[in-house]
Amino acid sequence: MSDFIHAGWGAYVALLSLVSIVGCGVFLFFVGRGRFAKPTSAGDPETTGHVWDEDLAEFNNPLPRWWMWLFYITIVFALVYLALYPGLGKFPGVLGWTSVGQYQAERKTFDEGIAPLYAKYLAMDVPAVAADPAAQAMGERLFLSHCAQCHGSDAGGGRGYPSLRDRDWLYGGEPAMIKTSILDGRNGVMPPFGAVLGEAGVADMVAYVRSLSGLPHDSLKAQLGKPLFATNCAACHGGDGKGNIALGAPNLTDNVWLYGSSPATIAETIVKGRGATGTVTRMPAHKDILDDGKVQLLAAYVWGLSNRGPAKP
Repeated sequence: MSDFIHAGWGAYVALLSLVSIVGCGVFLFFVGRGRFAKPTSAGDPETTGHVWDEDLAEFNNPLPRWWMWLFYITIVFALVYLALYPGLGKFPGVLGWTSVGQYQAERKTFDEGIAPLYAKYLAMDVPAVAADPAAQAMGERLFLSHCAQCHGSDAGGGRGYPSLRDRDWLYGGEPAMIKTSILDGRNGVMPPFGAVLGEAGVADMVAYVRSLSGLPHDSLKAQLGKPLFATNCAACHGGDGKGNIALGAPNLTDNVWLYGSSPATIAETIVKGRGATGTVTRMPAHKDILDDGKVQLLAAYVWGLSNRGPAKP
């Protein structure tokens, strides 16, 4: 559509629309001037000259007047509509109507009507909201609209998208942290270390990382990888490999893997990194999309997925 941003296109569309509508009226006028069938010099009615099956002829009768007037009404309606609403290029119409304005007005009306309900839930803490079946149903609908595309309709996640049903949290699972993730988004970055470690160093690092979570590994390579981990990875993942929620660095000692635990996948992460080279999907911010009431309901729903016990009083 970048080819149609010149101001001349607006005039072209307006002119083409008007010529088409007026042309229909002119064409209808001349067609409507046809006369009722009249006898020819031989006493037969006038025909269009079209004959089928030797004797089946088309008479030159005019169009029904009611049909013609109905067509004229549609032409007038089209001209009035284009004068009131946008349709003639860049002319906004006398009423100044826009689809964006209509949407905003409808959304404002809806938000004003539901504001008391949001106020009720905003006055409650997140665990209490999570215990309310009606609030959970609303939160689920918000989740399906804004989050399921990445985390899945069941919030089970996928490759590169964390599951929200367990208690393993990259940035913390407290209600305040969940709200921060929803409002501001997340963009964790794992830098690439392939050039730093070399092929042998990457293999040693893979073995050590797998050893942290008890996966099968080469013990000798794991011993060689331990000092490499301390030098290059401990700053984010911690000396014990248990991660850092302040940075979004995952815990490497559990059995929860965002991209997979195979040697090839871990090696890919070490060599290419995640985020710095576009190999990770960013969590977008929703503060411009969701208001405080919706964030409260959504955070309560997400919190409740991994906290099934009764809410604290």
